[in-house]
Amino acid sequence: MTSKICIGNAAIVAALLLAAFGAAAQGQTSRKPVKGKSPQIAAAVTAADEALTPGELAIAERVHVGLLPCELGQSVTITPDAKSPGFFDVSTKGKKYRMFPVETTTGAVRLEDKKAGAVWIQVSNKSMLMNHKIGQRLADDCMSPAQAAVAQALAKTPGRSFMDAPEPAASAPAAGQPAASAPDAGLPSAGAPATSQPAASTPATR
Repeated sequence: MTSKICIGNAAIVAALLLAAFGAAAQGQTSRKPVKGKSPQIAAAVTAADEALTPGELAIAERVHVGLLPCELGQSVTITPDAKSPGFFDVSTKGKKYRMFPVETTTGAVRLEDKKAGAVWIQVSNKSMLMNHKIGQRLADDCMSPAQAAVAQALAKTPGRSFMDAPEPAASAPAAGQPAASAPDAGLPSAGAPATSQPAASTPATR
């Protein structure tokens, strides 16, 4: 039963990652290569194109940055671009990509380098780097400390998914309703067998 539940959680993660990857592969983004008649026009168009929307900036705030270890001894380093808020330098194995956030319908965080075809997908317990132009995963099972904590929690409680809502807290008694009290120590509980009491003795008569 536990193995089936774990497989179910893995399938959900894979579905989210594939959905985000599919959207990237179809090029569902408003950003297009800059074409201008002069360097000045191209620079102006580039500056306007790089102005992120409030929604994209909100996604950028959720990106885990730093050195993220991945499976097979690989790693990915994500560095925010200090000159362009919301943009990131993503590097691995000698390759470097300049990525920006793209809004998704799955809730996953997605960064793209449109020109290189690279896509970074981040969910609660793992991330992966892909290149949709060549259809290849460049790094998988990458985890920040926060993602590693979520993955460990899911491993300890396989009955829950990372998409599950938190369990509701125990409800308090309604107003005007007395709280349940423990039975009095001196009274027998319901259903307990009655114990016989010795009859009171009468004084002897002469």
